Amino acid sequence: MFQIRVHGRGGQGVVTATEMLSVAAFEEGRHAQAFPSFGSERTGAPVVAFCRIDDKEIRLREPIMEPDALIIQDPTLLHQVNVFAGLKQDGYVLLNTSHSFETLGLGDMLSTHKSERFCTLPATELGLKHIGRPIPNVPLIAGFAALSDMFKLSSVIMAINEKFSGKVAEGNIAAATEAYELVKEQMEGRTHA
Repeated sequence: MFQIRVHGRGGQGVVTATEMLSVAAFEEGRHAQAFPSFGSERTGAPVVAFCRIDDKEIRLREPIMEPDALIIQDPTLLHQVNVFAGLKQDGYVLLNTSHSFETLGLGDMLSTHKSERFCTLPATELGLKHIGRPIPNVPLIAGFAALSDMFKLSSVIMAINEKFSGKVAEGNIAAATEAYELVKEQMEGRTHA
Protein backbone atom coordinates (compact mmCIF):
# COMPACT_ATOMS: atom_id res chain seq x y z
CA MET A 1 0.00 0.00 0.00
CA PHE A 2 1.28 3.47 -0.92
CA GLN A 3 0.25 6.25 1.48
CA ILE A 4 0.30 9.99 0.71
CA ARG A 5 -0.20 12.81 3.20
CA VAL A 6 -1.01 16.29 1.91
CA HIS A 7 -0.40 19.34 4.11
CA GLY A 8 -1.78 22.76 3.31
CA ARG A 9 -4.12 25.47 4.48
CA GLY A 10 -7.86 25.81 4.23
CA GLY A 11 -8.78 27.20 0.82
CA GLN A 12 -5.79 25.70 -1.03
CA GLY A 13 -7.64 22.64 -2.27
CA VAL A 14 -5.95 20.09 0.00
CA VAL A 15 -9.01 17.82 0.14
CA THR A 16 -9.59 18.17 -3.60
CA ALA A 17 -5.93 17.21 -4.17
CA THR A 18 -6.32 13.86 -2.40
CA GLU A 19 -9.64 13.19 -4.12
CA MET A 20 -8.02 13.82 -7.51
CA LEU A 21 -5.04 11.60 -6.61
CA SER A 22 -7.48 8.79 -5.85
CA VAL A 23 -9.34 9.35 -9.13
CA ALA A 24 -6.02 9.21 -11.04
CA ALA A 25 -5.27 5.91 -9.29
CA PHE A 26 -8.72 4.54 -10.22
CA GLU A 27 -8.03 5.57 -13.83
CA GLU A 28 -5.05 3.22 -13.76
CA GLY A 29 -6.99 0.31 -12.31
CA ARG A 30 -5.92 0.63 -8.69
CA HIS A 31 -7.93 0.89 -5.49
CA ALA A 32 -7.72 4.23 -3.73
CA GLN A 33 -9.11 6.09 -0.77
CA ALA A 34 -9.00 9.79 0.06
CA PHE A 35 -10.13 11.53 3.24
CA PRO A 36 -9.43 14.74 5.16
CA SER A 37 -8.59 15.49 8.75
CA PHE A 38 -9.98 18.81 9.86
CA GLY A 39 -9.19 20.82 12.95
CA SER A 40 -10.74 24.24 12.72
CA GLU A 41 -12.39 24.44 9.31
CA ARG A 42 -11.53 27.96 8.24
CA THR A 43 -9.62 29.56 5.42
CA GLY A 44 -5.92 29.68 6.21
CA ALA A 45 -6.00 27.09 9.01
CA PRO A 46 -3.64 24.09 8.65
CA VAL A 47 -5.36 21.16 6.94
CA VAL A 48 -4.19 17.58 6.36
CA ALA A 49 -5.69 15.11 3.92
CA PHE A 50 -4.74 11.53 3.11
CA CYS A 51 -4.70 9.23 0.10
CA ARG A 52 -4.01 5.51 0.04
CA ILE A 53 -3.37 3.55 -3.13
CA ASP A 54 -3.15 -0.22 -3.48
CA ASP A 55 -3.72 -3.04 -5.94
CA LYS A 56 -6.30 -4.59 -3.63
CA GLU A 57 -9.23 -3.30 -1.59
CA ILE A 58 -8.28 -0.87 1.19
CA ARG A 59 -9.95 -1.43 4.55
CA LEU A 60 -7.71 0.81 6.66
CA ARG A 61 -9.39 4.06 7.77
CA GLU A 62 -7.09 5.78 10.24
CA PRO A 63 -4.89 8.82 9.50
CA ILE A 64 -1.55 8.19 7.80
CA MET A 65 1.22 8.38 10.40
CA GLU A 66 4.07 6.95 8.28
CA PRO A 67 3.61 8.30 4.76
CA ASP A 68 5.40 7.07 1.67
CA ALA A 69 4.98 10.55 0.25
CA LEU A 70 4.34 14.10 1.41
CA ILE A 71 2.89 16.90 -0.67
CA ILE A 72 3.32 20.22 1.11
CA GLN A 73 1.10 22.87 -0.44
CA ASP A 74 2.17 25.74 1.83
CA PRO A 75 5.83 26.25 2.80
CA THR A 76 4.83 28.45 5.76
CA LEU A 77 3.74 25.22 7.48
CA LEU A 78 7.38 24.03 7.61
CA HIS A 79 8.01 26.00 10.80
CA GLN A 80 4.51 25.65 12.24
CA VAL A 81 3.63 21.96 11.89
CA ASN A 82 5.87 18.88 11.90
CA VAL A 83 5.00 18.03 8.31
CA PHE A 84 7.84 15.49 8.03
CA ALA A 85 6.67 13.40 11.01
CA GLY A 86 6.83 9.69 10.21
CA LEU A 87 8.14 10.10 6.65
CA LYS A 88 9.68 6.83 5.51
CA GLN A 89 13.42 6.80 4.73
CA ASP A 90 12.73 6.27 1.03
CA GLY A 91 9.75 8.66 1.00
CA TYR A 92 8.92 11.28 -1.60
CA VAL A 93 8.53 14.97 -0.78
CA LEU A 94 7.05 17.55 -3.14
CA LEU A 95 7.13 21.09 -1.77
CA ASN A 96 5.33 24.10 -3.22
CA THR A 97 8.11 26.67 -3.44
CA SER A 98 10.61 28.18 -5.85
CA HIS A 99 13.33 27.93 -3.16
CA SER A 100 15.66 24.98 -2.62
CA PHE A 101 15.45 22.69 0.41
CA GLU A 102 18.84 24.06 1.53
CA THR A 103 17.61 27.67 1.32
CA LEU A 104 14.62 26.72 3.48
CA GLY A 105 16.92 25.19 6.12
CA LEU A 106 16.00 21.61 5.23
CA GLY A 107 19.40 20.42 4.00
CA ASP A 108 19.58 17.89 6.87
CA MET A 109 16.48 16.13 5.48
CA LEU A 110 18.33 15.55 2.22
CA SER A 111 21.21 13.84 4.01
CA THR A 112 18.97 11.45 5.98
CA HIS A 113 16.56 10.54 3.16
CA LYS A 114 16.80 9.77 -0.56
CA SER A 115 17.40 13.30 -1.83
CA GLU A 116 16.52 12.31 -5.39
CA ARG A 117 12.95 11.84 -4.16
CA PHE A 118 12.73 15.44 -2.88
CA CYS A 119 11.53 18.09 -5.28
CA THR A 120 10.29 21.67 -5.25
CA LEU A 121 7.71 23.15 -7.61
CA PRO A 122 6.40 26.75 -7.83
CA ALA A 123 2.81 25.45 -7.87
CA THR A 124 1.15 28.64 -6.62
CA GLU A 125 2.75 30.59 -9.48
CA LEU A 126 1.55 27.95 -11.96
CA GLY A 127 -1.98 28.25 -10.56
CA LEU A 128 -1.88 32.05 -10.96
CA LYS A 129 -0.45 31.78 -14.48
CA HIS A 130 -2.92 29.25 -15.85
CA ILE A 131 -6.05 29.58 -13.69
CA GLY A 132 -5.76 33.13 -12.42
CA ARG A 133 -5.92 31.98 -8.79
CA PRO A 134 -3.14 31.05 -6.32
CA ILE A 135 -4.34 27.46 -5.91
CA PRO A 136 -1.41 24.98 -5.92
CA ASN A 137 -3.22 21.64 -5.70
CA VAL A 138 -3.52 20.58 -9.36
CA PRO A 139 0.07 21.50 -10.31
CA LEU A 140 1.27 19.57 -7.25
CA ILE A 141 -0.73 16.45 -8.20
CA ALA A 142 0.82 16.48 -11.67
CA GLY A 143 4.25 17.21 -10.20
CA PHE A 144 3.83 14.26 -7.86
CA ALA A 145 2.92 12.02 -10.82
CA ALA A 146 6.18 13.07 -12.49
CA LEU A 147 8.26 12.67 -9.32
CA SER A 148 6.93 9.26 -8.29
CA ASP A 149 5.92 7.72 -11.64
CA MET A 150 2.79 6.49 -9.84
CA PHE A 151 0.42 7.89 -12.49
CA LYS A 152 0.57 8.97 -16.08
CA LEU A 153 -0.14 12.62 -16.85
CA SER A 154 -3.15 11.42 -18.85
CA SER A 155 -4.68 9.95 -15.66
CA VAL A 156 -4.22 13.28 -13.88
CA ILE A 157 -5.90 15.04 -16.82
CA MET A 158 -8.83 12.60 -16.64
CA ALA A 159 -9.16 13.38 -12.90
CA ILE A 160 -9.16 17.12 -13.73
CA ASN A 161 -11.89 16.62 -16.33
CA GLU A 162 -13.99 14.70 -13.79
CA LYS A 163 -13.73 17.56 -11.28
CA PHE A 164 -13.83 20.65 -13.50
CA SER A 165 -15.23 21.77 -16.85
CA GLY A 166 -14.81 24.55 -19.39
CA LYS A 167 -12.13 27.18 -18.91
CA VAL A 168 -11.36 26.00 -15.35
CA ALA A 169 -10.57 22.50 -16.64
CA GLU A 170 -8.49 23.92 -19.51
CA GLY A 171 -6.48 26.14 -17.15
CA ASN A 172 -5.91 23.27 -14.72
CA ILE A 173 -4.80 20.96 -17.53
CA ALA A 174 -2.31 23.60 -18.72
CA ALA A 175 -1.01 24.08 -15.14
CA ALA A 176 -0.76 20.31 -14.63
CA THR A 177 1.07 19.78 -17.92
CA GLU A 178 3.62 22.51 -17.17
CA ALA A 179 4.12 21.20 -13.60
CA TYR A 180 4.64 17.65 -14.87
CA GLU A 181 7.23 18.84 -17.39
CA LEU A 182 9.05 21.03 -14.83
CA VAL A 183 9.44 18.13 -12.38
CA LYS A 184 10.54 15.72 -15.14
CA GLU A 185 13.18 18.30 -16.19
CA GLN A 186 14.41 18.58 -12.59
CA MET A 187 14.65 14.81 -12.27
CA GLU A 188 16.49 14.45 -15.59
CA GLY A 189 18.85 17.27 -14.60
CA ARG A 190 19.81 15.32 -11.47
CA THR A 191 20.59 12.13 -13.35
CA HIS A 192 22.79 13.99 -15.86
CA ALA A 193 24.56 16.07 -13.21
